[in-house]
Amino acid sequence: MHLGFLTVCLGSLPLEEKAKWAAENGFKALEVACWPRENSRDYSSSDIDVAALTSQEAERIKNYMKDCGLSISSLAYYDNNLDSDPVKREMVNSHTRKCIDAAQMLGVPMVGVFAGRNIDKSIKDNFDDFEVVFGGLVKYAAERGIKLMIENCPMEGWQLPGVPGTISFTPELWKEMFKRVPDENFGLNFDPSHLLFQLIDYIDLVPEFKDRIFHVHAKDAEVFQDKLKWYGVFNSQLKGHGEGYWRFRMPGLGQVDWSRFIAVLKENGYDGVISIEHEDPLYEGTQEKVKEGLVLGRKHLEQFV
Repeated sequence: MHLGFLTVCLGSLPLEEKAKWAAENGFKALEVACWPRENSRDYSSSDIDVAALTSQEAERIKNYMKDCGLSISSLAYYDNNLDSDPVKREMVNSHTRKCIDAAQMLGVPMVGVFAGRNIDKSIKDNFDDFEVVFGGLVKYAAERGIKLMIENCPMEGWQLPGVPGTISFTPELWKEMFKRVPDENFGLNFDPSHLLFQLIDYIDLVPEFKDRIFHVHAKDAEVFQDKLKWYGVFNSQLKGHGEGYWRFRMPGLGQVDWSRFIAVLKENGYDGVISIEHEDPLYEGTQEKVKEGLVLGRKHLEQFV
């Protein structure tokens, strides 16, 4: 088990520079962001142009990662694979396939994505489309020796205010996902922070889903009990995202019990990467603050891995 981070937090800094800094600061892996070059999503970057990746460029990337003593734990592209607009949906599905192709070229074992949601349908009614879309994507990945995994963020407010933008954020929904698409190369990029603020016990879920936990996001969160009592579980209806009863933090600065969580992961056979996903608003704004946050997170987590 070793530590890495998702590269989006360092923005447009070239991947070689991100890798050099990561190696110099005690990290062993990078979860490399692979959004399209033309992209307006927040918390995204395009560190590898998977649409134009050649075998020569793939070898160059592999060589400088090796020189830095780093592995690429996953390629990351978190967008709406179930978009209600069929044209947009196919664009996202197509780019997901390009990420899978790139992972094969780079010798990277897995690709992380969102399920997404057709916002014009209920969550329940999305699962028929999910079965078709992800049945195809997971098969495409399996044919190339790649694992496909879902990160369990609800993405509330992503498409409509106060409404989850994905269909994959609770264990109830994971059960349905794996019922619809049972393939062994389909799993989770397990993030405890999203479970914590939903008041779900992230520890007890590890043994139940141990065979589906392919990768782990290290993001922390804190719940403000006074605000929870005021806003309730549906959160503030008048303030913006991030101003309600919870917020994300760096590992060790929130309420996730990393010692216990990582111990339970080990007990259940997990020996993969713990990848920091930096979304702490108190360590954003400048590259220096982002790097400070990453180092704080690494120092906290390395006690337990």
